[in-house]
Amino acid sequence: MHSENALIHETLPVGALGCNCSILGDLLTREAMVIDPGDDIQEIVAILERHQLTVKMIVITHAHIDHIGGAHKLRALTGAPVYMNEADTFLADNLAMQAAWLGIPIPQNPGIDTQAHEGDILRAGSIEAHVLHTPGHTPGSISLYIPEHAKLIAGDTLFKGSVGRTDLPGGDSGQIASSIRGKLYTLPENTIVFPGHGEPTDIRTEKRSNPFVRM
Repeated sequence: MHSENALIHETLPVGALGCNCSILGDLLTREAMVIDPGDDIQEIVAILERHQLTVKMIVITHAHIDHIGGAHKLRALTGAPVYMNEADTFLADNLAMQAAWLGIPIPQNPGIDTQAHEGDILRAGSIEAHVLHTPGHTPGSISLYIPEHAKLIAGDTLFKGSVGRTDLPGGDSGQIASSIRGKLYTLPENTIVFPGHGEPTDIRTEKRSNPFVRM
């Protein structure tokens, strides 16, 4: 857990593929956003209850099943709206096919309550998450930049020493490279990157040593 400037930030790996779900909460207002609740909703709810947080929004970085799979269930429990970029609707509409690839039960498609676009600012209490449209892994992939806390929730666009795969439907290797160079590597170098899977990193390290995309 990380906590500074009245920010609660908990990350937990959920589901069979270990998707990093992020819970961002304002310590004063107890308002929160949940990013990529792919599965294990009871564990997510337990963290929310422990911090006495009220979910204001559920944000999906992209519509792969390991990131979106639990969103419908979490919305039913909390009443919080689902934010996603509509360019990934075709993936959300094909959760049955995605579930068949992985051999897991088919979750319900949450749909989109509010579209998340480049330049939007999503707010929970004093938390301001700036939406960056970062296509390449999927057409509708977004990343969330929280400048006050120097954090980036990168979805499956940028990983520690790697980038998101582009061999799935809608993937584009040229696009992901330009998203990373143009939108992520231009952020302050001290920005901590929380990827969709695996360990955190920072912009400085990835710009200098990521073997897939150099600045």
